[in-house]
Amino acid sequence: MPARHSRKTYVANSFYHLYNRGVEKREIFVDDQDYAVFLSYLKDYLVQKDIQALNLRLSDPLLTSGEREKIYKLLKLNNFKDHIILLCYSLMPNHFHFLVKQDEEETIDSFLNSLLTRYAMYFNRKYKRVGHLFQDVYKAVLIESEEQLLHLSRYIHRNPLSLGERGREYQRRYTSLPEYLNQRKTEWLGTETVLSYFSWRRPEVSYLSFAEEQDDRERIEKLLIEEFGF
Repeated sequence: MPARHSRKTYVANSFYHLYNRGVEKREIFVDDQDYAVFLSYLKDYLVQKDIQALNLRLSDPLLTSGEREKIYKLLKLNNFKDHIILLCYSLMPNHFHFLVKQDEEETIDSFLNSLLTRYAMYFNRKYKRVGHLFQDVYKAVLIESEEQLLHLSRYIHRNPLSLGERGREYQRRYTSLPEYLNQRKTEWLGTETVLSYFSWRRPEVSYLSFAEEQDDRERIEKLLIEEFGF
């Protein structure tokens, strides 16, 4: 079994902090391709499938068997457009963080089980390994206040800075911070909720100014409910 599955249900129409790490704290992203594949899977699940266009491509007589098989797989994939909104994310060498909003009680469970199982299968094929890739069942923490929501977004975006010299590069390439600074556009990311609390015109109350601040450890652990230990 490449991924462990949860059978929990959560609160409908609510925000959650989702996170998990590699089993035995091992790396889950080894090279640039791994990050790119994981992000491409997020896009597959969060962008509405154009079923008509995919079926039209299947009718192309010049389509190779490999291309045809890829389209069949895309048609079979679960899709969470309008059911999951991914507000922000951070991908680290041995763990990840998401801030999401779900519409129904079991959406998170279906979304993460689909994503993590698919990625674990890719990872195990590539690195010729077997068994679980992720440690236990993912963690999901209910966001109970606006303050918690905002500080969590900052925590997620600042997470790579713990990597030292590599931190800024990881922050730019493997978090959603560039979308919050209007440096990159990503159709499957929902920044509006968090950015509604900030101003583009007044630097002192901009998201950039907020993101550059650092919460003290005691404050952030109290706001985010659980200590992550990553």
